[in-house]
Amino acid sequence: MKNFWKKNSISYGAITISILLMLSLAHPVQSQQKQAGNNVLSTTGTSAFWDSVGGGKAISLYNGKVPNSKAGPASYKETNDRAWSRKVTDPEMIPFIPDPGKRTGTAIIIFPGGGYSGLSILNEGSNIANAFKEAGIAAFVVKYRLPSDSIMIDKSVGPLQDAQQAIKLVRMNAGKYGIDAAKVGIIGFSAGGHLASTVATHFDTTTIANVEKTNLRPDFAMLMYPVVSFGKYAHRGSRKALVGNDSVGPLAKRYSNELQVTEQTPPTFLVHAADDKTVAVENSVLFYQALLEHKVTK
Repeated sequence: MKNFWKKNSISYGAITISILLMLSLAHPVQSQQKQAGNNVLSTTGTSAFWDSVGGGKAISLYNGKVPNSKAGPASYKETNDRAWSRKVTDPEMIPFIPDPGKRTGTAIIIFPGGGYSGLSILNEGSNIANAFKEAGIAAFVVKYRLPSDSIMIDKSVGPLQDAQQAIKLVRMNAGKYGIDAAKVGIIGFSAGGHLASTVATHFDTTTIANVEKTNLRPDFAMLMYPVVSFGKYAHRGSRKALVGNDSVGPLAKRYSNELQVTEQTPPTFLVHAADDKTVAVENSVLFYQALLEHKVTK
């Protein structure tokens, strides 16, 4: 086992542990829950690509104008390949749905990392989703907008809007996918872990249109080597991309998510290597300590 951890990146070791945890939480659905709300799903034109990596048709997060958006310069063009997405302008999510006989009723929404400057859509997206799918867990990879003053009115809230919209759509369409709407969790990697920790601690701040009053609180969270704090232990690239260089201003404090934990924060599973040279392990330690302080233990 020691050699395994040396030879493999932490993301794949982490996902193995995560799936075991999820299987302990997941139980087969006895009766399909009635779908809440209207079917608001709209597929996009990138389906062929996602079919090639085991996913279903990509689903636009918004019907119509994307909130908090503005016209960008002609040079701002979204790019996608098998491994990375950059300059995302059309946020979407990609479903990876198990066969009916394997479904557990649990769903996981995946936020890939990339320093808020790109999305590792393969290693921290479709590869992870396929592992969950194989275990009977419905997975949704979110291709969220990356913070940019070029295309956003307020770049600091753009990723959170897309994440909350993904939760809303999954819950509203739970019946379609054989999901229990009370078993919808999130997982994020690196900067995607920051987004996941934001979703887990800012769910009372609704950043999207939600006339249906859909619950935006995830039922559980998994943070894989996450960026959490924008203070002393911040991953500077992620902090700069989302809120700028200031480590003590109100935005930095708002998105230092160890400071936002409450008794209502969902149960959280953390994985982080002590010798991580990119994102300091103190990010996870601070979040863990906050969870203990607020008695979020199960």
